[in-house]
Amino acid sequence: AELSVEECCDKGVEWANKNRMCASLPLISESRECSMSQEQCCRSQLEKQSCSDGVEFANVREECDSHAAENSTCEAQYFKTCCHCCLLGKAAQVQGQSCDPNPKMGYQCGIVFRSCCGKGPEGIDLSISDDAPKKQQVEISKEELDQEDPYLHDGCRGGGPCSQQCRDTGSSYVCSCFVGYQLQPDGITCEDINECITGTHSCGLGQTCVNTLGSFRCQRDTSCGTGYELTDDSRCKDIDECETGTHNCPPDFICQNTPGSFRCRPKLQCMSGFIQDALGNCIDINECLSTNTPCPAGQICINTDGSFTCQRISPSCGRGYHLNEDGTRCVDVDECSSPNQPCGEGHVCINAPGNYRCECKAGYTFDVISRTCIDINECRRYPGRLCAHKCENTPGSYYCTCTMGFKLSADGRSCEDLNECESNPCSQECANVYGSYQCYCRRGFQLSDIDGISCEDIDECALPTGGHICSFRCINIPGSFQCTCPSSGYRLAPNARNCQDIDECVAESHNCSFNETCFNIQGGFRCLSLECPENYRKSGDTVRLEKTDTIRCIKSCRPNDVNCVLDPVHTISHTVISLPTFREFTRPEEIIFLRAITPTYPANQADIIFDITEGNLRDSFDIIKRYMDGMTVGVVRQVRPIVGPFHAILKLEMNYVMGGVVSHRNIVNVHIFVSEYWF
Repeated sequence: AELSVEECCDKGVEWANKNRMCASLPLISESRECSMSQEQCCRSQLEKQSCSDGVEFANVREECDSHAAENSTCEAQYFKTCCHCCLLGKAAQVQGQSCDPNPKMGYQCGIVFRSCCGKGPEGIDLSISDDAPKKQQVEISKEELDQEDPYLHDGCRGGGPCSQQCRDTGSSYVCSCFVGYQLQPDGITCEDINECITGTHSCGLGQTCVNTLGSFRCQRDTSCGTGYELTDDSRCKDIDECETGTHNCPPDFICQNTPGSFRCRPKLQCMSGFIQDALGNCIDINECLSTNTPCPAGQICINTDGSFTCQRISPSCGRGYHLNEDGTRCVDVDECSSPNQPCGEGHVCINAPGNYRCECKAGYTFDVISRTCIDINECRRYPGRLCAHKCENTPGSYYCTCTMGFKLSADGRSCEDLNECESNPCSQECANVYGSYQCYCRRGFQLSDIDGISCEDIDECALPTGGHICSFRCINIPGSFQCTCPSSGYRLAPNARNCQDIDECVAESHNCSFNETCFNIQGGFRCLSLECPENYRKSGDTVRLEKTDTIRCIKSCRPNDVNCVLDPVHTISHTVISLPTFREFTRPEEIIFLRAITPTYPANQADIIFDITEGNLRDSFDIIKRYMDGMTVGVVRQVRPIVGPFHAILKLEMNYVMGGVVSHRNIVNVHIFVSEYWF
């Protein structure tokens, strides 16, 4: 595609930035406009770089003479000009002079002068150092300061923030640019207008536009060359040598003008059959040597002075030759083109001048007995040397084949492994092996024993270990399985196999009223309204165990209530416990432990008796006494299986007996909930 002028310009700028030269600029297009744009943008960018380097050198070195460069190059001249102009601007700033340059310095120099004078060198602090000796400070009033410097509040003082021209409006300022520049969107910076790219230059035909900072110049491409002259409008005009008399034709010749030159034509014309040379002499034309033979077929041409004659010829041809159609010369007889096949089958006929010869075709050999060409069995003659796998003979040749699982290489002899997996022979995954392939399945599938290609889903739930994969229920899915839990009261554990009980009481997802207490059970919850009887008050601490919740009521008698004081029942507790359904019940399960608060063998020989007084349906529970860690413990055991769901209230008593009399009694009401599922 044809490149735009902007793209050609960008390539020129890129070359200048990379190589710092334009002498060997590679042209990217045959278009004249593209070449001009590319060369112009390269030169313009190089001039900008040279000028920027000169300004930077002046700011750092404070001089320009030590810069090592060839002064003859344009880049060195731009460098030196911008460096000197920057030094002049810096000197004007130090001396307190105006930053407006002398117009005679030139436009480009004036821009650099104003830039270095108005803003100071980059990286150099122009403020007074703290270490410099301080003069005695004298207070000057604002009116005196304004009278001393009337431009003190001028926003454009010292060039202002504008890069070129600044106009103070009183409350603000307005930036503008010199001719040949355009103001950038920031309203401060000015950028050079490339007249050569925008087409606003006035260069004519035969001239090349060269952009400069703020302007441009016209440069002629090449000279007009010999025979042309340059006009005032830069056009090349042909010089008429015949009219101006600058030709060198002899007196017997006539001058005839041509574009860029002239010709001398003789005044005397030659007769037919002759041609005139450069000196005007008439020379005979040999018509017999012309491309188009003047004589007909069977005749020979004889040149004469100014003409020619034709003479008939009668040649005789030897064996193996015959006259051509024109009867003028003898040509070879091609015996091999005869339909009679001069050579037998299996031979090839080779024509020769005046003769022919017979040879056996490639793949055949001459049999001296039958004197015929017979086929060569290359596979038998060169066993194992022609083909990598199998060789098949054909009349006059052979071809190679490969065994199953391989294909013939590009050389027609070698065999390379055939990647059968490219044709997707397997239902899931395919592994290519040398000379064959192997199908395998993804996780959760197994290869079919019937075809060895198809993959069948593995029913993990039906495996012998399927009942132990999930704690509740296993659902088979293609390639895997999923474990589920009961629809309510449980959630799937992080291992995605076990079920966890949801504690609705902790999660506050229950619907118990304010006067009810929420008790979590396996797979659900219960709302119980447990109130303490008369002369008892609820204890402030609530015991929270792994599977039980306990509410304790402590005896609290009114003053002078003798019956209350003599009542041996000191505490009444309510406990909730959740039990599973034991489907295979082999031995008693210990579910509740009642620990006595007195020593096992006190000095007064008190005895502790544990008993189940109510709620022991079908004698499913019993209680035994045990001594553990120096304390007396009543152990409630489940001795029979209970099929859930089931709810019972088991009333337990812990009696402290001294001298045959109950001195202290604690009552525990156990709310037992048997769940259908337990995990």
